[in-house]
Amino acid sequence: MQHLALFDLDRTLVDLDAAFLQWAHEFAEHRRLGPEGTDWLASLDREMHPHREAFFDKVRQHFALHETVDELWASYRKRMPHLVRCYPGVPAALAELRAAGWRVGIVTNGMADNQLGKLQRTGLADAVDGYAVSGVEGIRKPESQLFHIAAERCGASLAEGGWMVGDNLIADVQGAQAAGLRAIWIDRGKWPGHEHRADHVVTDVIPGIAYLRSTQ
Repeated sequence: MQHLALFDLDRTLVDLDAAFLQWAHEFAEHRRLGPEGTDWLASLDREMHPHREAFFDKVRQHFALHETVDELWASYRKRMPHLVRCYPGVPAALAELRAAGWRVGIVTNGMADNQLGKLQRTGLADAVDGYAVSGVEGIRKPESQLFHIAAERCGASLAEGGWMVGDNLIADVQGAQAAGLRAIWIDRGKWPGHEHRADHVVTDVIPGIAYLRSTQ
């Protein structure tokens, strides 16, 4: 098997949850919604993990906001790349993986402006060999073609195998395995009671990268 490692972005390489809470605090403070406003936003995100268009439709209705859903969503996407941070140790671990001879890529779902902004602001765009963003390509995980695009941009082919690391059992694990990759699932406790067929399970990306190194 070739040394190809593809990674999800949100909640895998970058701490989206911490960034979201910071955004929610700013959003509530700017509109004088109080601490209960921040709590409501966080609760809605935890309970639904909805598509952001649906999320902002509920936010607009709940707080009787004058902005349109599109305006609220666009503002969120503009701000989020400034708030996300890589999980501790991620840039160094990716650099070490590449130095060990691995081709490293990112496969992420999301709007082009938001995800490309995150990749650029965190430095991850330059820390990997290639990446594929659903909002750019018009294809979303778990569709196999997005994995193929990322692999090709890393100078690799899925026909020779490889690994995918991510936190979503459907988009990342099932999607990758259907594309011919092995999958490492990052279990962050958001899929209680769900069975899985991941090839390996970790609770953080750093042990996942260490496991990849051990397979050499």
